[in-house]
Amino acid sequence: MTGSEIPHSFRLAYVPGVTPTKWVRIWNERLPEIPLTLVAVTAAEASDVLRGGGADAGFVRLPIDRTDLSAIPLYTETTVVVIPKDHIAAAVDEVSAEDLADEIVLHPLDDTLDWERPPGRPANERPATTADAVELVAAGVGLLVVPQSLARLHHRKDLTYRPVTDAPESRVALSWPEDATTDMVEDFIGIVRGRTVNSSRGRTATPPQPKQRKRPDAGDARRKPAAGKSGGKTPRGGSGGPKGGKGGKPRRRS
Repeated sequence: MTGSEIPHSFRLAYVPGVTPTKWVRIWNERLPEIPLTLVAVTAAEASDVLRGGGADAGFVRLPIDRTDLSAIPLYTETTVVVIPKDHIAAAVDEVSAEDLADEIVLHPLDDTLDWERPPGRPANERPATTADAVELVAAGVGLLVVPQSLARLHHRKDLTYRPVTDAPESRVALSWPEDATTDMVEDFIGIVRGRTVNSSRGRTATPPQPKQRKRPDAGDARRKPAAGKSGGKTPRGGSGGPKGGKGGKPRRRS
């Protein structure tokens, strides 16, 4: 196989908490000749990876600098507080930021929530990552407020989480460089937006099939009279003359 025959690959970046499995499966079903490569990135470096050509498109967390990036918001996540299972907040269904006012709330450097002012009391140091912060929660150092998908990603048997009703929410979007909106990017946008394989906007759409001429019904042919023969009955005589009768006038009886 020559170099020109090797299919291009589509590189898809994704940040922690995002699960691209469904979209990858659909891509592989529709475009099996184009390999899809997943590129794991942190939320902070996702934009730079896209700008630098490290991925063709990616799932990012908003907000991002959209100066030269396009973005389609996909969904918004619930924000939760990660707590030990024996914490008092584990007894309720949800909490507010005010409920956390007396707690030490960890604020990792990779936090993606757009806080005006983080809740609770700050720790002496900010953990480097969300994973580090989860370890500190398990050690009883403090609590952690994160998007729900990150709480699931870093699940531990000794921890649980509860929704925070008035915290900022995290929005996930599909993003790509504006000047690199390739056919493959358009294909993936169509998949994420739920377009079917027969969508008129997709390159993978099935071309319309030529209409087949309708074959004449055999019953119609039987019902049509043959050429040169009358299809009706002869006058006064049914469908033919008297059986065995002769032509001419009838004889008088003497």
